[in-house]
Amino acid sequence: MKTVMTTVMTLALAAAFGCQSISPRGGTVSRDQGFSIVVPSSAPEVKQGEVQTVTVILQRGESFKRDVKLEIKPSKGISIDPTNVTVKGSDKPEVQLRITAGKKADLGEYRVSVKGTPDTGEPTSVEFTVKVVAQ
Repeated sequence: MKTVMTTVMTLALAAAFGCQSISPRGGTVSRDQGFSIVVPSSAPEVKQGEVQTVTVILQRGESFKRDVKLEIKPSKGISIDPTNVTVKGSDKPEVQLRITAGKKADLGEYRVSVKGTPDTGEPTSVEFTVKVVAQ
């Protein structure tokens, strides 16, 4: 039953947030004790000199109630705020990232790495791409 519920939740998140990329499971080996990080699978576009918001979701197993520290590292050319955030076990599992491209940022694609480290258990990470476009 837990497997069915996890599958239904994953499908519901995919439907609600569009195409997503999901990290390998972190936390512990048990399916309901782990977590994954969900990021956009298609590159969000940011115009030069502007800010775009991207949502990162912490997909928790049914029994996973631990805090998870997220470290976000963009490649050179864009900036992200926040770069470090702790998602408490009782918090909403969504983090809004503000991605900024400078007015003179080079056009093209930039990688963003998101690493999640729980209080106890194994960390996991995933990357996504941001595309800087002309104004």
